[in-house]
Amino acid sequence: MGNKDIQEIAVSPNNNVVNIYEKKGKGWNKIHELTEHSGRITGIDWAPESNRIVTCAADRNAYVWTLKDGTWKPTLVLVRINRAATCVKWSPRENKFALGSGARLISVCYFDKENDWWLSKHIKKLLCSTVMCLDWHPNNILLAAGSADLHCRIFSTYIKDIEDKPGPTAWGAKMPFGEVLLDHKDCGGWVHSVSFSPSGDQLAWVSHNSSITVADATQGNQITQVITEFLPLLSLLYVSPTAIVPPGHDCCPYLFTYNGPSALEFGKKLDIPKQTSKISVTAMQHFRNLDKKATEEDSNELLTLHQNSITQLCVVSGEKTKVETYSSVGLDGAMVLWSIKH
Repeated sequence: MGNKDIQEIAVSPNNNVVNIYEKKGKGWNKIHELTEHSGRITGIDWAPESNRIVTCAADRNAYVWTLKDGTWKPTLVLVRINRAATCVKWSPRENKFALGSGARLISVCYFDKENDWWLSKHIKKLLCSTVMCLDWHPNNILLAAGSADLHCRIFSTYIKDIEDKPGPTAWGAKMPFGEVLLDHKDCGGWVHSVSFSPSGDQLAWVSHNSSITVADATQGNQITQVITEFLPLLSLLYVSPTAIVPPGHDCCPYLFTYNGPSALEFGKKLDIPKQTSKISVTAMQHFRNLDKKATEEDSNELLTLHQNSITQLCVVSGEKTKVETYSSVGLDGAMVLWSIKH
């Protein structure tokens, strides 16, 4: 996750530490280390306007970090969960955030000015398993959630103490806290990622059966699904009102377009394979490889930029209606920037 101008990024090397790097020329230098968590970090989100970072972890805790006098100070959030947190995301107006967990609930957290701490309200309706992914509607009220019970849902998170009563949307008009506006069952597998379209009128998600699905509120919540020939997709991002980019275990981002019901189509691969040439290996090099890797293979490098599954995409520049650059991170520990030609 990066700050507003993407000159700093926050990442965790699959442990309980969050490292913050600053861009210097063509490289990145580590400038901060956040060490409050005692369990593996499972979610990071950086609010661009308020410049606050929220983190969650397997230790069942969440912290909101604020930069004061050059040091990041943590504030504990009362999320009230008895299982590991799995994902976290700021709302568009940054006055609240949502946290998913293995406790079969969603904690919607907001700041209590009177007591100077972060409180949470729980959404428990219908959730029967771990919440795996979240995304916010542009109206700051509706929240999409994908879970391991093979369901994709949309909930209302309206909290009357901190925000005005919301107006109607294509998904519905009545929005008391916890109201279910969409519940699509049997998604074909665990739902790995969800994403609202720029208008908020469509919701896309990817599941563990290698499918990508779009629900269209303007068409009576009609469902359009494509089961791809790829390995399971793990993330997805709208890069325009009709273009969706999902990557996954194939280590490559793809382009899909949605132009209405039954019009969800595969476009192309977005990673052009690197040109490779067979290099002759001397006998000495061959035995060195055997000594280092305990294998006779001289190279097992993939032809993609990422050398392992891509797990997350983030907008780097441009708006969701017209993304110019986005980033991908993967299990290979790499971050790649991708430019889009519209």
